Amino acid sequence: MNPADFKKITHEDLQFFKLKLGEEYVMHDEESLLSHGRDETEDITMPPEVVLSPENADQVAHILAYCNENKIPVTARGGGTGLSGGAIPVFGGVCLSAKRLNKILEIDEDNFQVVTQPGVITEVLQNAVKEKGLYYPPDPASRGTCFIGGNIAENSGGPRAVKYGVVSDYVLNLEVVLPSGEIIRTGANVLKNTTGYNLTQLIVGSEGTLGFVTEIVLKLLPHPKHDKLLLVPFKDALKAAEAVAEIAKSGISPSALEFMDRDAVFLGLKYANEKFFELEEDDQAHLIAEVDGNDPAQLDLEIEAIYHILQSYPTGEMLYAGTSAEKEKIWKMRRSIGEAVKRESLYKEEDTVVPRFQLPTLLAFVKKLGREYGFRSACYGHAGDGNLHVNILKGDMSDEKWRHELPLAIRELFREVKSLGGTISGEHGIGMVQKDYMDIVFSPVEMELMQSIKRVFDPNGIMNPGKIFPDKIFKPDADRPDPVRM
Repeated sequence: MNPADFKKITHEDLQFFKLKLGEEYVMHDEESLLSHGRDETEDITMPPEVVLSPENADQVAHILAYCNENKIPVTARGGGTGLSGGAIPVFGGVCLSAKRLNKILEIDEDNFQVVTQPGVITEVLQNAVKEKGLYYPPDPASRGTCFIGGNIAENSGGPRAVKYGVVSDYVLNLEVVLPSGEIIRTGANVLKNTTGYNLTQLIVGSEGTLGFVTEIVLKLLPHPKHDKLLLVPFKDALKAAEAVAEIAKSGISPSALEFMDRDAVFLGLKYANEKFFELEEDDQAHLIAEVDGNDPAQLDLEIEAIYHILQSYPTGEMLYAGTSAEKEKIWKMRRSIGEAVKRESLYKEEDTVVPRFQLPTLLAFVKKLGREYGFRSACYGHAGDGNLHVNILKGDMSDEKWRHELPLAIRELFREVKSLGGTISGEHGIGMVQKDYMDIVFSPVEMELMQSIKRVFDPNGIMNPGKIFPDKIFKPDADRPDPVRM
């Protein structure tokens, strides 16, 4: 796609939108456009031409049908916390905000389900169902500001994915407005469904490229009553990564198993409002190990078993978080690392995922790349499921090297990830910043299959154009020159 494929918005278009939504929900002032032209991705800003804020599916249907007929690009937007540029309007056009679609419609305590609109903040939904003794486990670091709709678009995960899975494991049914303006239901509000193609799972993780989700039915679980947590310093980062697989093989199912290298912990503590533990000179990494359940005695046995496993590794003094306040401080530090990286330096974050026993190999490769290309990295993430967030800090690297050499390092990183049996995104999505690396993990035949699905749903290509698919049809990886990312 290119700008010539789309129509620029006119006064007539604005009048139509105001007629359908009301004037105050059609925003085209400079501040609104700039704030909706970026998310949490690096330093990219590409403003839309107008921001629209509908309050129901019918309004969304009118907007999409009109934009489809007139070939106006539409970019869906949730909380703006994405890390792959998914909510950035590459070709201008309409930014379609889920902000007013913000109601929890029903909490079904008998069937353990919740019906929600996409603009509900993830943590708000979690707290609402917790009051009923229910649990929605997916908990991305941005849960206090991200929207459920965005979690659907990216198939988000978080620390609890190691035990409980990711968003797709909880989505039963969706109401989706297609680019044509037609409104469909993708599934049924049941736990088992083999009736036709699984449209629900096709929409989950599609990054707003197939339609706009207006209603979501999620499966819930009983909320675990207790949890136990250890913070464990390691004198060798690779040994910390090795310990992850050893814990998994023990038969224990941690509710979280998080890895943070020294640089990640250093930055997390540097920008924390309070420093509740010291980073020792020889600490090279930390693990957070958490177990949860309803039997405190059983949890004591599990946390003790993890403690004994880790005693055979080069660790420092392990911190057992015995109170809710101590647990919250540890999680606050862990969840703040992403923001701390951003405050430290311009950066690029790669959302790599490999089989967890390959984590030591991946970590060693990242540090080797850093030495070769001259960058510092802060690595952390959901080690229990092999998801390592590789944050590459610009620091004092020259702009020239950052623009022209770093993409070569990223391509090397992704090739290594693929060779280890992994892939280039575990939970952040492809968006606009990773699309030029899709040739590493997919063949031309596989990409054409995905593009064919896109054309069936969105023949005019108006839904979130410029995402997922490379700008040019690519050759196999071995024959393709390295791209230059600006």
